Amino acid sequence: MAERRKQTLVGIELTRRLTEQGDRIFSTDRARELAPTVGLKPEYVCEALYRLRKTGWIVPLRRGLYALANAGPGVTDVHEYEIAMALVQPSAIAYWSAFHHHGLTEQIPRSVHAVTTTSASVPRLRRGGGGRSRGGCVVNGVTYEYSQVVPERFFGVETVWISGAQIQVTDLERTLLDGLSKPRRCGGFAEVLHAFEVSAEELEIGKIRDYAFRFGPAVVKRAGWVLDHLGLASDVPELAEYQVQGYRLLDPSGPAKGACDRAWQVQVNLPGRLAA
Repeated sequence: MAERRKQTLVGIELTRRLTEQGDRIFSTDRARELAPTVGLKPEYVCEALYRLRKTGWIVPLRRGLYALANAGPGVTDVHEYEIAMALVQPSAIAYWSAFHHHGLTEQIPRSVHAVTTTSASVPRLRRGGGGRSRGGCVVNGVTYEYSQVVPERFFGVETVWISGAQIQVTDLERTLLDGLSKPRRCGGFAEVLHAFEVSAEELEIGKIRDYAFRFGPAVVKRAGWVLDHLGLASDVPELAEYQVQGYRLLDPSGPAKGACDRAWQVQVNLPGRLAA
């Protein structure tokens, strides 16, 4: 019993050392590196981490990766976005979570959404630590969802400071175009239109144009239609000049019904505007 208590105290000292080093999220290997500095033999690190986990000092993220449950006085606790980036690398906060980050919605997402270029899935957590959920995982009651994109689509990402950590998040213009591409991941098309309206004065229209071209024809025409209704399309005539074959649905998640806008080559399939 005395030896177990000693190991627990040494483990707690290890968490303090991790905090001092800025390792709010750390691997088993990193714990082994710091173990000798607190009098913990490397071969006992796994046991110490097990006890720290059982006593609530650390939270398992995936096999071999942990977060400090309490960063300590004067130190900001680990943010959900920091955990999201540590779970899957490379990754960036995106979709509904990015909408919330940029103040485009007052709704609080139930999950943390991110994009990644890796084909590796999020590892299944061990019993007691969470489980698989809708293409992501659950850590400490929070669901993390990842969408894979090809490397060419991993653009429009900026680095910001959140709760003392550097976080990658899609920038405003990329976030809005993600909404035009996959509105269901951003609260629905009505939310996307509202987001364009509330951010109209902040938009870098040139970015919208350049990013839209990288997305492809459907997003180009949807972006042009939206900017036209905001009175901003004249700033980017290239969107109107972009030639496509046929018509694209304005809302890709909606029905194939509604009037066709010949100028923008989109079928306006929005509620209240549907053709009989």
